[in-house]
Amino acid sequence: MNMPTHNDVLKRNNVKISGKGRQTMIFAHGFGCDHNMWRHVAPAFEDDYRIVLFDNVGAGGSDLSAFDSKKYGTLHGYAQDVIDILHAVGAQNCIFVGHSVSAMVGILAAIREPALFDHLILVGPSPSYINDGDYIGGFEQQDIEQMLEFLDTNYLGWSSTMAPAIMGNVDQPALAGELENSFCRTDPAIAGHFARTTFMSDHRADLASLKTPALILQCSDDVIAPDAVGRYMHARMPGSAFVQMKATGHCPNLSAPKETIDEMRKYLRAELAP
Repeated sequence: MNMPTHNDVLKRNNVKISGKGRQTMIFAHGFGCDHNMWRHVAPAFEDDYRIVLFDNVGAGGSDLSAFDSKKYGTLHGYAQDVIDILHAVGAQNCIFVGHSVSAMVGILAAIREPALFDHLILVGPSPSYINDGDYIGGFEQQDIEQMLEFLDTNYLGWSSTMAPAIMGNVDQPALAGELENSFCRTDPAIAGHFARTTFMSDHRADLASLKTPALILQCSDDVIAPDAVGRYMHARMPGSAFVQMKATGHCPNLSAPKETIDEMRKYLRAELAP
């Protein structure tokens, strides 16, 4: 198998670079989204960091022809893409900011190549979405199977139903509309595949292997990643910090960007102080 060149990687993942700093801060978006979901957060760090934004293969302006169902059948495929991007932009000791499923992608990437990562900031993370004994993931197995069947048979209907539930913040309906539109811009076949990869994955056993310091930003009233999930991860990730946000729903990067920025800055100031 031929290794992708730097230019191949930048095109494949529609990589965008900005900012003035020497240290890289890379932002990874969640399911059904693209890098524009960080537009209210990433610019706040451009004076201090080199900002790297990208789209997962199948999302936004990525190269759809690069989609490989086998590679992306596990989150390890997406983790390899993050590693490829960091190598392509010449990054070391970066700050990784991952939302939702991409938080777990960042953990897997940092376990595989720890030298690339200085700190992880995990927004609404979950290692497994399915309840299992004492573990509360938020969904029963049959709930996930029904949701995936609904997605496969009626993707537009699924998008309009799930976007408000995921976003929360019923007082700001435009946010749910934006998320629904983002879902609808994603290729339905790839979205269905990524949904299975996301919601059927179980990476609880990997948490203890992470050596990179991490901040867990846990939203309130999050139907995708309940409070118990964030606290479960915090208890099993050495060197992690946990913040219960006032923000509700699953997408504080859109619904509460100021709080998200403030908590990121507070953590980084404390961690990086002499």
